[in-house]
Amino acid sequence: MSAPRIAMLSVHTSPLDQPGTGDAGGMNVYVLELSRALAARGARVEIFTRATSSDLPETMALPGVDHDGTPLDPALDKARVREVLTATDVPAGVTPPILVHHVPAGPFERLDKNDLPGVLCGMAAGLLRWEAARRPGWYDVVHSHYWLSGQVGRIAADRWEVPLVHSAHTLAKVKNASLADGDAPEPPARVLGEEQVVAESDALVASTPAEAAELVELYGADPARVHVVEPGVDLERFAPMVAGLHRSPDEQRAEARRALGLPTGGEIVLFAGRVQALKAPDVLVRALGVLRATGRPVPVLVVLGGPSGRSTAVRELQALAAVTGVADRVVVRPPAARDELATWYHAADVVAMPSRSESFGLVAAEAQAAGVPVVAAAVGGLRTIVDDGVTGLLVRGHDPRRWADALSGLLADRERLAAFGAAARGSAERFGWDAAAEQLLKVYEVAREHGPR
Repeated sequence: MSAPRIAMLSVHTSPLDQPGTGDAGGMNVYVLELSRALAARGARVEIFTRATSSDLPETMALPGVDHDGTPLDPALDKARVREVLTATDVPAGVTPPILVHHVPAGPFERLDKNDLPGVLCGMAAGLLRWEAARRPGWYDVVHSHYWLSGQVGRIAADRWEVPLVHSAHTLAKVKNASLADGDAPEPPARVLGEEQVVAESDALVASTPAEAAELVELYGADPARVHVVEPGVDLERFAPMVAGLHRSPDEQRAEARRALGLPTGGEIVLFAGRVQALKAPDVLVRALGVLRATGRPVPVLVVLGGPSGRSTAVRELQALAAVTGVADRVVVRPPAARDELATWYHAADVVAMPSRSESFGLVAAEAQAAGVPVVAAAVGGLRTIVDDGVTGLLVRGHDPRRWADALSGLLADRERLAAFGAAARGSAERFGWDAAAEQLLKVYEVAREHGPR
């Protein structure tokens, strides 16, 4: 299967959405970047996601070229879509376009993620209609992301008699084992749905060996069908600051801060992600409170993200900062566009990830690629990304006192901080989307060898 036709399913969130708010996060980046890397190898990738607005076009093409090498307009009419989709010959060296299909299923807006199981039948019906409009056997593989997509994918894979490859991204049993106080557990329906998808997938893709072990131990997955494929990092976009041109890294950091409207002096800790209990930015706010109460220097905490789960999540975090006495040291900004994110990393002395569970932790990998040390919770994939004592620190548990000690000690040791940053880039270079795409193509081939479903 050198150049397969892939139905990529991302039901509950579009890869075109802004990461860092709502349900958009690392998975959105994963689907988009993986699709680009697969297309660069000649794969025909179509991404199916639920339409969340009546203004969205039925199909969009990611910027690129058509099968004949001509520029492709992102806004395609139906006739042009059919022409692009039915083209069978792609010249060597030409990257085929990636199409994003917005499938109507349920109300466009104000539908909570927990309500999405009720629209999966509509999503599956819409997906099957796309295939029915083409010649039989158009798709070679279905690759689903998150359990909701897996439920739709198992129907499509059965109907088309092609393998189902599934990436869980997060697992309910893992999340429920590490809930924050007051956080609602994942419902039993999700646990059951994940068990069904795991049982029926021809191949399961885990981001780390730890996630692979969880699939086997918690969900009874067949070890022979679990494949570890580490996600990639855009190593060109996230590059470290380079000394030279009469500007030291400290001067470049100050320049980045001025561009972002941040204080140029003092230490900055950056949290980039959704503001929700799972990501635990409250632990960092409480750690600042510990530092102030014990008379130690208090860095500025920049929270770069929007609310998720509860619309009031950001206001609640700001209220916590006020109650803790550190409101003057907490800056909240909306999620940044991908092209601006490297500047935010460069503006920080440390990137902090106190997540309660994390299947991979793309922010940690991006920050290290940008040459910035990471202080992270010793959970899930973060244990794979952060080399404790070499590229950053791993903190056990979520006690604010431990986090205060870790941040304070590292920020006070500028020599150690610089050494961590220098080592971080080399560590991140082992993550590449090219390598991930190559491994995924092999996984697709192995899944096909299982024979018809």
